[in-house]
Amino acid sequence: MNPVDHHDDADHMGGAFDTPMRKDAFELSEDEKISRIETHVRGIMDALGLDLQDDSLRGTPKRVAKMYVKEAFGGLDPAKKPILNTFENNYQYGEMLVEKNIVVYSTCEHHLLPIVGRAHVAYLSKDRVIGLSKMNRIVDFYAKRPQVQERLTRQITAALQQALGTDDVAVMIDAKHLCVNARGIRDIDSSTVTAEYGGRFAKEAALKQDFLSYVQLKTEFGD
Repeated sequence: MNPVDHHDDADHMGGAFDTPMRKDAFELSEDEKISRIETHVRGIMDALGLDLQDDSLRGTPKRVAKMYVKEAFGGLDPAKKPILNTFENNYQYGEMLVEKNIVVYSTCEHHLLPIVGRAHVAYLSKDRVIGLSKMNRIVDFYAKRPQVQERLTRQITAALQQALGTDDVAVMIDAKHLCVNARGIRDIDSSTVTAEYGGRFAKEAALKQDFLSYVQLKTEFGD
């Protein structure tokens, strides 16, 4: 898969890869979105018969609205995408670099319930390298949207491929979906694993196996 600019952060139009958004998605300011969402949350709570005059509930619609716009779904705003500065590979490191156990907090777009797990990201160094924290930040950016895990995995992969100028990127996510764990079947033990392999990771079985071996290494520190 070639690193391609899918315009996901330019106009957010729909598609299997892009987060499905309308063309007018950014016409409202953050404050206007918060005000509108607050009204709708208030309506939901009222329909459920909750007493919105109660001290504990009175501020809930505003809190939920602010959380959606500024936190949980902040990754919908292309202006918040982290700048993925890269550096010349002056030390000529040509082997795999793996960033393991990146925390994933996302939201299932089908039930608006949490997705919680870990992402493991790897790339093969060529002319450019990227700061370690940037990989965490790009995972966090795409996770802060209503998501499906397959799309999230592909978006992270493509963003790193574009930044690094190489296809040789691998991403794996292992996450629990509360729409499965906390409702419906209520299977609290199951998790979902997705992976995207680009370039040499897709073509070379031994390299893919090395990546999987690194992911399984125990790296905890302390007693």
